[in-house]
Amino acid sequence: ALRWDRADLDPALPPRIAFAGAHHLVLAAATRERLADLDYDFDRLAALMRRLDLTTLHLVWREPGEGEGDGGHVFHVRDPFPVGGVVEDPATGAAAAAFGAYVRALGLVSPPATLTLHQGHDLGRPGLLTVELRPGDPRSHVSGTATVIPDNAI
Repeated sequence: ALRWDRADLDPALPPRIAFAGAHHLVLAAATRERLADLDYDFDRLAALMRRLDLTTLHLVWREPGEGEGDGGHVFHVRDPFPVGGVVEDPATGAAAAAFGAYVRALGLVSPPATLTLHQGHDLGRPGLLTVELRPGDPRSHVSGTATVIPDNAI
């Protein structure tokens, strides 16, 4: 449905269904270009998501060199949302929370850690989400900013 093949995936971040109140399939792109070139089969992906009870696909690309020293981790993300009737959600707090659970479960980070997620840039609606993982607290704490959509645009 995404028109991606195995070579398009980052083997360091394995595909998983992540959960933090809703299910999100996490797929990591091997390159920023792969992530930016999102052209998928809307109906086919919507059917797959309904069958797997997925809220979004959380497509991520990890900036190289991040995560060293200060514990920061920077990702660019996109969230196709055909089950919601739109091609893509420009800022997805629920998926960001699930992604926090994903990186923690796989041991990709050790709390305390802060993840920085750039979302919406490829849509022209840039947002910035922060996921904070705290020691002794299994929750993902999400905050951030997004582009306001004017009332007359809805």
